[in-house]
Amino acid sequence: MPATPPSSADAPSASHPPADGPSRRELNKAATRQAITDAALALLRSNGPGNFTVEDIADAAGISRRTFFNYFSSTEAAIAAVTFGFLDKALQQFRLRPAGEPFLESARAALVELADPMTVAPLAELYSLGQANPQLSRSELEAWDHCTVEIITAARERLSEGAELDELYLRALAGSVISCGKAAMDVWFLQCGGSLTPESLSTLRQLLIDSMGLLGSGFARPDPAPTTTQATTPADASTATPSPDRH
Repeated sequence: MPATPPSSADAPSASHPPADGPSRRELNKAATRQAITDAALALLRSNGPGNFTVEDIADAAGISRRTFFNYFSSTEAAIAAVTFGFLDKALQQFRLRPAGEPFLESARAALVELADPMTVAPLAELYSLGQANPQLSRSELEAWDHCTVEIITAARERLSEGAELDELYLRALAGSVISCGKAAMDVWFLQCGGSLTPESLSTLRQLLIDSMGLLGSGFARPDPAPTTTQATTPADASTATPSPDRH
């Protein structure tokens, strides 16, 4: 069945952490959430999509079924949290960028800050697993679509008080960011075939960065390199030195 749209419990919190850092309770909650998503991904690898239950995830994570539902609404939501986890890391970096910086420049810089290629490993693995399973692929697409809301929220936070909001611009921009992210994933899979080596993951990270660069430039492409031989134009011919007659 399709993934249940993530509730506030399903998606990572978009709020800023307190100035003195997260409390022990918040750290424990984050650890439990991570244990659940790790267990769901491990079961996905070993059993395949649709072949495990909430109870299986709870047992593997060492928690109760009730605790599972305190964090996620379904097995699909727990799996989709892998995508949210990557996005949350990127959004944390995005929020650290200067408020006056152009949105897309901040988005690209946020991805650059995720310097360790292994940051994208769970995202890459989930994407690869979804290529052979339509149900999982749908869940992954729903997770990407929901991420649009998080991007819009983060963009609104950058607006100064009283600033006018162009809703169409904001939503079109957020949708474009997500589409570029999907395109980077598609190209990576075509080039690397889902390989999870450090080199392959480094390629994926760079593709994500480059996709933001393309969006920021309005998809302007670099001028092609000049060829070594060029056809002679009429103007060239008129100024060319005539060759001597051959007898």
